[in-house]
Amino acid sequence: MSAPLVSVVVPAHARPERLERLLSALREQTLGSDSFEVIVVADGANPTVLDLLERAASRDGLSLRVVPQAPARGPGAARNTGWRLATAPLVAFTDDDCVPTPGWLTAGLAAAGPRRIVQGITLPDPGETGGLLCRSVRVESLGPQYETCNIFYPRALLEPLGGFDERYGLTPGGEDTDLAWRAIEAGYETRLAPDALVHHAVERLGVLGMLRVAARWTAPMRALADHPPARSMLYRSAFWNVWHYLMWRSLLASVAPRWLRQAVFTLHLVQLRRRARDAGSGGWAVPFLLAHDLVECWAVARGALRYRTLVL
Repeated sequence: MSAPLVSVVVPAHARPERLERLLSALREQTLGSDSFEVIVVADGANPTVLDLLERAASRDGLSLRVVPQAPARGPGAARNTGWRLATAPLVAFTDDDCVPTPGWLTAGLAAAGPRRIVQGITLPDPGETGGLLCRSVRVESLGPQYETCNIFYPRALLEPLGGFDERYGLTPGGEDTDLAWRAIEAGYETRLAPDALVHHAVERLGVLGMLRVAARWTAPMRALADHPPARSMLYRSAFWNVWHYLMWRSLLASVAPRWLRQAVFTLHLVQLRRRARDAGSGGWAVPFLLAHDLVECWAVARGALRYRTLVL
């Protein structure tokens, strides 16, 4: 067997059904199965995940290597374990809640270069419905976050940079942005590959699940502190998104004269009602959206203070 052209590295945690869909999609790649290898790092060594992977590895049609990692060390550490075992010159990263389209690897390989990061397109899975209490990922342009649900790195780039910074910890967020910007600062170029398409799961998280996601945006502020050009993702150069801008504006207006306070609050509520309506929800969603944005603002502000950067 000839050496693979690309190594697919997947950090897996505790989503066996999603992982099985990913492996099925990799078996359907237009790139020949002898031209790529798959390395799945089972972060936390979940028994159900390991059993699935052992059965998948025993089947023909996919060069699959299974790496248990216990205790769990987080997605950045899992990806580092995976790419260090890779034998191909190009490493493709995706996640266990993603489904690459058949031409994914062929398109990524065609766009690759020795000093180039290639980012593919990521869209919510068209076979899954969303809503206010669901989460997915959409990436249709190049950067500035450089999400690892769909990205290709030369292995020769990962080695001198040391891969992902494992200080970002157990929850995903920021470690992918940090690595890409360290590479850009080292002189590597980036390119979008529109045909390298991955579909991301639409996760039904519920109220508590969505609040837990909102609370995890503290560590990613490190990437913005370390790489000022990445701040181009911010709204008005300082706010995590437009909803944070509206929240902070309302908080400041709470000490303003009554007429101004009422005007600002009313405008904020109108925008929240529109946001709920666009997500297919009714007025009941407005209190949830307020709670969500407050939790997220708190998480971001905590990270901004910790890493001494202005993000609200």
